[in-house]
Order: sequence, then C-alpha cells, then structure tokens
Amino acid sequence: MLEKVDLSVRIEKKEYKAQTEVLAEKWQSLQLKIKDLKIPVLIVLEGWSASGKGTLISKLVNPLDPRYYNVYTINRAAEENAMRPHLYPFFRSTPEKGRIAIFDKSWHRGLIPEHLEKRPLTKLEKASYYEDINDFEEQLANDGAVIAKFFLHMSKKEQKGRFAALSSNPVTAWRVDEGDKSQNKNYEKYLPFFEEMIERTNTGRAPWFVVEADDSGFAAVKIYKILTELMEERIAERAGRRLSGEARLPLGGESILKSFDAKKNITDENYKRRIAAAQAKMTELCYKLYAKRRSVVIAYEGWDAAGKGGNIKRLTQPMDPRAYEVVPVAAPSKEELDHHYLWRFWNKYPKDGHIAIFDRTWYGRVLVERVERYCADDEWRRAYKEINDMERQFYNHGTILFKFWLQIDKDEQLARFNARQGNPLKQYKITEEDWRNREKWDLYEQAIGDMLLMTDTEYAPWTVVESNSKKFARVKVVEHVISVLEKEL
Repeated sequence: MLEKVDLSVRIEKKEYKAQTEVLAEKWQSLQLKIKDLKIPVLIVLEGWSASGKGTLISKLVNPLDPRYYNVYTINRAAEENAMRPHLYPFFRSTPEKGRIAIFDKSWHRGLIPEHLEKRPLTKLEKASYYEDINDFEEQLANDGAVIAKFFLHMSKKEQKGRFAALSSNPVTAWRVDEGDKSQNKNYEKYLPFFEEMIERTNTGRAPWFVVEADDSGFAAVKIYKILTELMEERIAERAGRRLSGEARLPLGGESILKSFDAKKNITDENYKRRIAAAQAKMTELCYKLYAKRRSVVIAYEGWDAAGKGGNIKRLTQPMDPRAYEVVPVAAPSKEELDHHYLWRFWNKYPKDGHIAIFDRTWYGRVLVERVERYCADDEWRRAYKEINDMERQFYNHGTILFKFWLQIDKDEQLARFNARQGNPLKQYKITEEDWRNREKWDLYEQAIGDMLLMTDTEYAPWTVVESNSKKFARVKVVEHVISVLEKEL
C-alpha cells in the first residue's frame, strides 16, 4: 500500500503561498463555527521520524485562536501513564465540545515498535489493541467528534537527508537518536507495521489520510484541504441534525430483578463474626494488591436509599487510606458535559496497585439519563456497547472489576425515605428528586433489568446484592470481593 504512494509530488512556492493564504483564512473561520456548534475535533499526526509533524502542527495552529485548541505530545512511558491502560492519557486529553485537540503521535503508537529488537506484540495482543482503538474512536465519533488521522509518509532517502541535516546542527542534533537511525536503516522492515496499523484502524468515522511528506509544502496544503472539507461537511450535517424522539420497544430485561429476593437476612451475631473476619482478610489482600501492582475498580449502583454509603464504609474500613479513593458521582459539571460522558470516569481510573470505588457510575447513562430523557434514545442505546468496551479495556490492562447492584424492594425504600425525613441528621439524604424517581419505579426497574442484561460480561460480571438487610448486604459484598481477590492474586 504505502510502497505505491508517489512521493515525488511537489508544489511550487508561489502556488503554495496562494493556496495556504486562502485555506488558512477558511480554517480560521471554520474554527469559530466549530466552537459555536460545539463540535469536538481530534487531529492525529502520525508517521515516520523526521516526517515534519512539528512543522505541520505549527502551520495548522498558526491561523487559529489559541484559546480554543490544545496540542498534545503524550509520553506513554511516563509513570503516570504506564501504570494504566494504554488509552488512559488519550481519553483524558479528548477535547471539550467546540475545541480542537491536535495529537503529535497518538494512541496508535503502541502498535509500532520503537526498536525492532524489542519483543513484537503477539497476534492476540495486536487484536486486542486494534479492538480497543477502534472502539475508542467509535465512541468519540458517535458522540459527535470529528476525527482526522494523517499518516506522514516519506521516502527512505528523504528521511536520511533530514536526519543528516538535523545531526549537523548542534541546536537540533539531540532530536536524532539511535532509534531514529535504526528506523531509517530498517526502513523496509518498518513499512509492514505502518501498513497494518492503517489498514486495521481505518474506518468511515475515523479515517486515515496518507500524506506525501517529502515536500513539506505539498503536505501542508493537502492537510489543510482535507481538514476544511471535513469540517464543512460536518457543519452542514450538524445544521440539519435532529434528535430522535420516537419511542422504542424495551430491550427485554424487565423480569431480571424479580428473580432476586431482597429480603435475605442475617443474625447480628453471625454478622459481627463474618464482617470482622472479612475485614481482617481485606487488609492483607490490599497489601498484596499493591505488591503485585494490580488495580481494582469497584462500581456501586442501586436504588435510592439502598445503603451504598454504609456498604462502602464497611468495605474500606480495613484498607490503607492511601491505597484507595472513593468517587461520589453526582450530576455532571459543565466541564464534564463538554466531554464524552465516559471522560470523567477515565479521569478517576486508579493507578496500578490502587483501588477506585465509584458511588454511582457510568451506568447513569442507561439509568437516570435514559429514564429522565437527559440523552437521546440512540445515545443510551449505544452506551451498552461503549460501556462494555471500556470495561474490557480495564480488564485487558489487568484491572480487577466488581459491579454491585444493591437491590431493595419498594416497601423497604419507602420505610427508609420516611426514616430519613424524620431524622434531622439524615434529612440531607432525602431530596425531592428521590421522591420523583420513586414515582417512576417501573421505568427504572425496566432500565435496571436492561442494564443487567446488556452489560453482564465474563470479564465484568454484575453481582446483585439483596439489601433489605443492610448487614446481609455488607457481608455479601466484602466476602465476594475477598473471594475474587484471592483467586486473582
């Protein structure tokens, strides 16, 4: 594929100047429209070493208002990033709606060996990597992002000449290292890596554009043209976009919760004995987690007043407070609304050896946002796959996942609501929104059932916790966490 690209193409300086003046002005105008229409834009520049990524980024941003774009050069090997899934730093850098993010190298970089001497990825590792990348890009595109990926292709001769020019200048000599020299020496061996990367991650919503980069002027004009065409197309598309309000049939999970008896109980004596033994074991396992550098994500969902707070407290009491973080999830902030809905959860992903406990989670997309119509029908429907994809990425990194649904029946919820209202110390826990949600019990029950049906996977299974008895629920959760951790460690 790349071998057939004509790298001899050139553009005359006069023609280059005339075209870039027009295109830069158009690009500047389009940035303001992107901002007003709140379209997130991701621009990726990948390619051979010394192919001119830095120069082209400078030309791209020069006409733009610097308040509304960011440029990222992400070091995947940095400790902050190396101890998390490979998409972690990139998901954190996704742009707010209306902003442009330009990536000097990208999430595809892990597919390209920096040195041929290093162990190449196995077929299974590659397949997983490609799947993660395509899922990541699909999620962003489905959320309205424009993704443009440019591969800067150059000849072996041109690359060698640029390395020589850089090396001969004391100011730029540091930019050429042994890995760069090895890439030029083994040019023909690197070609298949680049070709496979392009072929396996080239999709309709996140296409690759191969840019002939031997002539930097030609490359700049080509990128400008492609970007302005893509932006004009998306702006026209957005102008005619309408959210679908049509009703859809249920997914079929309405009967799932009915199979669980929320009234399971435990004696006080049995509770004290089992919770004490479990908490002692939990302390030991947390140290092992840290020693083995395994991260843990624990997701709590449940009915209002189901006892999530008390459950989390009993789980964390024996843990070293330096090793975990409890993340309470409320309505998203303005900054969070300006990102993909999964962005705020990626921001709280624990580093290896640590634990993140979410009090309510990303499942709000298919629960409250679905029932209260905070998102469009097609948005919550595609969220099942997006969530499964994200959790699979956690799992592939080696993270141990727990997902708990705390189940209480309708009568028990009413009793707890009334008890909260009658207790001055707990009145803050009951709000008008809680009562309003209760009126939609049947709709929420349908949404919960569909959630359990669509997102109970082998790598991230749900555990339904019968929670009419808070003590029974606490023991069940802590003992289940211990059981899984012992197997994993």
